[in-house]
Amino acid sequence: MDETRGSNVDGLLQSAERYERVFSAGDLPVAPALRLAVVACMDSRVDLFSLLGLHLGEAHVIRNAGGLVTEDVLRSLTLSQSLLGTREIIVVQHTGCGLHGDEEELRGRVAEATGTEPPWPLGACEDVRESVRRQLEMLRSSPQLIGGDSARGFVYEVETGGLREVR
Repeated sequence: MDETRGSNVDGLLQSAERYERVFSAGDLPVAPALRLAVVACMDSRVDLFSLLGLHLGEAHVIRNAGGLVTEDVLRSLTLSQSLLGTREIIVVQHTGCGLHGDEEELRGRVAEATGTEPPWPLGACEDVRESVRRQLEMLRSSPQLIGGDSARGFVYEVETGGLREVR
């Protein structure tokens, strides 16, 4: 944050006020129109709505570091499918992710920055395509998911804007 400009959050709040003045989507249904859930990395370079041509109200978008299928992602997907009708799931990971590399080295960097080692796995990987395959296997093997067996996975190339399916 640049102290001379004020808080980044203050600027966001101003944007939220402008958004509220022109807001017109208050009548969208709760269930996503495309019956789709997207699990993706939180990386700020990945604009999922533009990349996938999505609009407000069309899909559930669940983001975390790495686009990993964690216990909380499974919880969210279970609710999305059982209560809100989603049936398709896609996983989007990307090149140049901060999780690419060695788990122990990443844990060491986090411990150095925070003064403590995280109690949970961080999810580092050496091969993004293999990581996508692991996430798909977790989805396909989850008995709580209705549409887990049809999940598809992709790697977004941050360098080119290309989206490549992982089979």
